[in-house]
Amino acid sequence: MSSEELPPELKADYVQSLERGLKVISAFSKETPSMTLSEVAEAVGLTRATARRFLITLEALGYISSDGKDFSLTPKVLDLGFSYLSSLGLTETISPHLSTLSNLVHESASAAILDGNDIVYVARAAGPKIMQVQITIGTRFPAAVTSMGRVLLSGLPTEEQRQIINSSQLEARTSYTKTAVEEILSEIAQVGAQGFAFVDQELELGLRSLAVPIRNRQGNIIAAINVSTAATGSPSSVIESLLKPLLETARDIERSTIGLS
Repeated sequence: MSSEELPPELKADYVQSLERGLKVISAFSKETPSMTLSEVAEAVGLTRATARRFLITLEALGYISSDGKDFSLTPKVLDLGFSYLSSLGLTETISPHLSTLSNLVHESASAAILDGNDIVYVARAAGPKIMQVQITIGTRFPAAVTSMGRVLLSGLPTEEQRQIINSSQLEARTSYTKTAVEEILSEIAQVGAQGFAFVDQELELGLRSLAVPIRNRQGNIIAAINVSTAATGSPSSVIESLLKPLLETARDIERSTIGLS
């Protein structure tokens, strides 16, 4: 939500300088791990003088470092994300279960939550390397093209699903990627009905993924877990071999997280 979307009664309390400071942090990415003052100002839409004040402040707080010309993030930025994960209690609870699952099926197992249009990985047990993209805690992918994303979207009202998909960048990552809104909505409806999502090479060629939901005591989907495997054999054989251990792991996690809201 931006300041323009706030109700009128809240706009007077909106701290725009905080918004800009967070935008400066968010401007750094894998593609731009370090930037000059001018590059930061251009990326965030600030004047050089304003961007400089934010960079100096963030550097003093330990979130940014500088060699005198280029600026980059420091590991302290991770504290922001880990504070959130700790408050959820998900990572510590889910990780041992994912390790057990990964060892059982000899594949990578992951957990993710929904954040806007994306899924965000919150736990992972790595198996054989079959993805070109390295996945770590905090990695983001579009929810619409991932198995965990479709599971997470299945727990939302249809209109909210449509809004998220319409506002996503539905690019064809492979020749298998579904990009039509109605087709994706139909897939999500099927996921809700059958209780799992199977995605076949839509995110990356050669990669299949099977995901199921994690629910709280109210029955709401709070996370999803998946197993990723190479695209060998038939899709039905993948589902047949992986769905049962995946569902059993989900139930074990739910019993461990019974106090989560």
